Amino acid sequence: MASAELRLIRRRIRSVKSTMKITRAMELIAASRIVKAQQRVAAAQPYTDKMNEVIRNVAAASGSASHALLDARDVGTAGILAVTSDRGLAGAYNSAILRMAEARLIEYRVAGVDTRVYAIGRKAQAYFQYRGYQIEQAFLGVTDTPGYGDARAVANVVMNDYAEGTVDSIEVFTTRYVSALTQTPMQWPLLPIEPPETAKDSESATAPSGYTFEPNAEVILGRLLPRYVEAMAFGILLDASASEHAARRRAMKAATENADELVRILSRQANQARQAEITTEISEIVGGAEALTNG
Repeated sequence: MASAELRLIRRRIRSVKSTMKITRAMELIAASRIVKAQQRVAAAQPYTDKMNEVIRNVAAASGSASHALLDARDVGTAGILAVTSDRGLAGAYNSAILRMAEARLIEYRVAGVDTRVYAIGRKAQAYFQYRGYQIEQAFLGVTDTPGYGDARAVANVVMNDYAEGTVDSIEVFTTRYVSALTQTPMQWPLLPIEPPETAKDSESATAPSGYTFEPNAEVILGRLLPRYVEAMAFGILLDASASEHAARRRAMKAATENADELVRILSRQANQARQAEITTEISEIVGGAEALTNG
């Protein structure tokens, strides 16, 4: 009959193996979703590039035309938009973003600037609520597979607050997807809109196209700029989604490997405990036989 120590080790082995099955399944799911997320990022890029080109050309050709989303003003109230995941088990994906966002909030507090927090994902919502920050708006359930409607909802909230003067700037803290192995936390100025660099600013940029405005440049900008902010928000969400799945795949792969190593260590301990039991049993049998012989 197995000893208590051996039963405990075997119970731990079964528990670790069950955990390893879960982490392995989550790794495979994340790996499959990375491919779809990469395809969505690539599919959205042409639209974003064309929108950048149109905004650049219109801004260069419109001259003195203005729009509320373009007006830069002194920052009395700053908006911080943190993009995290709704679920955990993604390594340092969420913590890196939240540290950057909170550091920026502290900078504004020291400078005497009021702040408003917008949270995308349950992790950001829970983090800032726990630390006593007032969350103006939380967007939940959008980071796994974001749609354009989700980006429009986020963009409408921040654009309305900016246009009404509730906030004087919006900064996004998110993760830029570089590759399956590299995701970079970054700060992205969303509002006021900074027009893409013109041909004068970049040697690689194309010369601005000629435009005839009908009815006028301000009306055209009024229609284009909200779409531009929506496109930026959609690109941010897509990058964040791909980064989340990549980070979760790496974290689950590491957890599976660690669990496999732990199973090997526990199996070795179980074998040693079993061998010790067998040695003890043999010694008892031999001792009993000698005692009977001597008697």
